[in-house]
Amino acid sequence: MKRRTWSLQATITLLVCGVVAISLLVTDLLISRTIVASIEKDRGEKATNVARMVAHSQLVTEALGNQEKESAIQEFAEETRRLTNVKFIVVMDMNGIRKSHPDPTKIGKQFVGGDKAISLNGKEHTSISKGTLGLSLRSLTPIFDRTGKQLGVVAVGISLNDVQKAVSQGHKNIYTGTLFGIVAGVLGAVLLSRYVRRILFGLEPSAIAKLFQERDAILQSVREGIIAVDQESRITLVNKAALHLFHKAGLAQEPRGRKLEEYLSNSRMGRILKTGETEQDEEMILNGITLVVNRVPIFLNDKIVGAVSTFRDKTEIQQLAEQLTGVRLYAEALRAQSHEFMNKLHVILGMSHMGYYDQMTNYIRELVNHRNDEMGAISKNIKDPVLAGFLLGKLSYARETGAELHISSERKVPDPLHSYMSHELITILGNLIDNALEAVSSCPRKQIEVHFDYGDDILTIEVKDTGVGIEKEIQNHMFKKGFSTKGENRGVGLFLIRQSLDRLGGEMEISSKPSQGTRFVVYIPYDCKGDTE
Repeated sequence: MKRRTWSLQATITLLVCGVVAISLLVTDLLISRTIVASIEKDRGEKATNVARMVAHSQLVTEALGNQEKESAIQEFAEETRRLTNVKFIVVMDMNGIRKSHPDPTKIGKQFVGGDKAISLNGKEHTSISKGTLGLSLRSLTPIFDRTGKQLGVVAVGISLNDVQKAVSQGHKNIYTGTLFGIVAGVLGAVLLSRYVRRILFGLEPSAIAKLFQERDAILQSVREGIIAVDQESRITLVNKAALHLFHKAGLAQEPRGRKLEEYLSNSRMGRILKTGETEQDEEMILNGITLVVNRVPIFLNDKIVGAVSTFRDKTEIQQLAEQLTGVRLYAEALRAQSHEFMNKLHVILGMSHMGYYDQMTNYIRELVNHRNDEMGAISKNIKDPVLAGFLLGKLSYARETGAELHISSERKVPDPLHSYMSHELITILGNLIDNALEAVSSCPRKQIEVHFDYGDDILTIEVKDTGVGIEKEIQNHMFKKGFSTKGENRGVGLFLIRQSLDRLGGEMEISSKPSQGTRFVVYIPYDCKGDTE
């Protein structure tokens, strides 16, 4: 059974309402006790004050014990009761006999309640007792004459119904405040939940959790290192690939929470946070490891709040580029050979249909001899089968474009010690020959010469063409990535040549004059498997 999940708005509303209701109910209980105690104290003080006033009245002290004047006590007590709005004022002598009472028929009788003994002994006190007028809050104060002799007691009572009414009114005010608080809490909860949902793009917590898990899985699965910083340049995110590269570079400490400048002193993320400009395909050396880095600022409401950097070991990228470049050049060579072979087959087929068998035999013999000469010359001098096959493909491609490609070698070029050398040579030769073919494409004389020389562990490759030549100012910029005079999406070939030469530790010389052709000479340190003989 699928577990039911509450929406964010419902959760916040119920939570806020519950907290408000519980808080107000607890407050109600606490305040109610305080109110009851306060009202009882206030009423008790009122009763005590009235009792003291009556007890200190000269009329009462003079009339008490004087039968002729005792009737004045009733009038004075009743008048005071009406003015002070108490329930009763009872004046009694030392025997507990009432001298005043709201009910005149009770005058001359014993005071009822059982709480007079303390006051008859000269002490003032307050109690809740039941008398002839019902349960009441009463204050009893002793009456003394001028000599300090106790003459009697004054009892002032306040009905507990008045106390309960005051308490009820206090409860009513509390309940009104509680209800208002709950309504305000519900309204606030609804507004808060809507605001939270708006800043969370309307997503529920479960959806946010799922997105977080998906984002984390994506970040950890990519092979590129990813590191993010906040606007204070403090590292907030690092994926596994980045940690692997950091550990590989000898940075074993945990980077999260640290300042980027403290962890990666040569990082340029601080510049991105200031300028807001994106940097792509920049190189950064980290403890001997060359990284290819992309840096992008993070904007929120047109304000920079952080930056993200992605990076990868340049060696891995180079290996991938070498594979892609080699495959492309191999494919071009095979396509050219296949196209040339199909053309020759069409010629042979036509001769066969027309019955020119002798001419067909001579044609095939010439093709075979020419092919054997080409293959023999290349395979004799170029021992690397990959490079030799590539050169044969370029011969076919050159003939297809109507150009003459001559390949020669003063000495044998041995098989390279490392396989990556073949890929680098193919990148260098392929781009040089392709550029030469483009250079002679519009010239009446379309001739290209490729010459190899090997000695003292140095391989020299010379590529000459009879093309249009290269102007001096262009030579200064032509190895930059993307620079080209042939239109957009060009300018990669010479850049790849320069990268391959840098990896191999090679050098290049260029000599060119407009309308007189171009000559490239490449010098490459070359480790071979065996001797050159």
